[in-house]
Amino acid sequence: MLENCRIVITGAAGTLGQATAKVARNQGAEVIGLDVVQSDSLDHVDQYHQVDLLDREATAACISALGKFHGLINIAGGFTMGTEAAERSDEQWDWMFKINVQTLRNTVMAAVPVFKSQNRGKIVNIGALGALSGGPGMSAYCCAKSSVMRLTESLSEELKSDGINVNAVLPSIIDTPPNREAMPDADPSQWVSPGDLAQVLCFLASDGASAVHGALLPVKGLV
Repeated sequence: MLENCRIVITGAAGTLGQATAKVARNQGAEVIGLDVVQSDSLDHVDQYHQVDLLDREATAACISALGKFHGLINIAGGFTMGTEAAERSDEQWDWMFKINVQTLRNTVMAAVPVFKSQNRGKIVNIGALGALSGGPGMSAYCCAKSSVMRLTESLSEELKSDGINVNAVLPSIIDTPPNREAMPDADPSQWVSPGDLAQVLCFLASDGASAVHGALLPVKGLV
């Protein structure tokens, strides 16, 4: 589905990033990985660039140097919980918005001019099924991912007439080593495997999803 496409994946060094890079490459894409992790190369990635996506200027410089590309899959982000909504500390709140929203905005700002110049492009974001409503100890995360979802919808309305598709997936619990460690008594077979989620991400980055605009697609597994 991605033959002859150049696909940029943020958070490419993580579990989901690596799974998505593998699927994209198997589908014929040239995969360009961005992450803050220092590495000479990554598995399943044709080009790797170390960049701090919280640095707007560095992100813009990195993406503008790539030339033309066809899709941007924004996987960079993260999850923490524990702080209650009424607590006075801003640390967790600020961090959740930085890594989930600010990184996304920085990459989108850099990618949209490229896509507009081509009259073509796909942007795929990661929301969260759990952020469709609030939960105890999750206010910062839920608010940040809710912002990702609303940003996805707004971008879609603004860009669809330019031939640019903007969509997001809403996974439940992804089967990753940190989630297994955090929930040792859970049954990970009920969760969403990174490979299965990667298939959905790559579909939304393909021309097969050209009629899909502003979708927030639940990917629940068996949860």
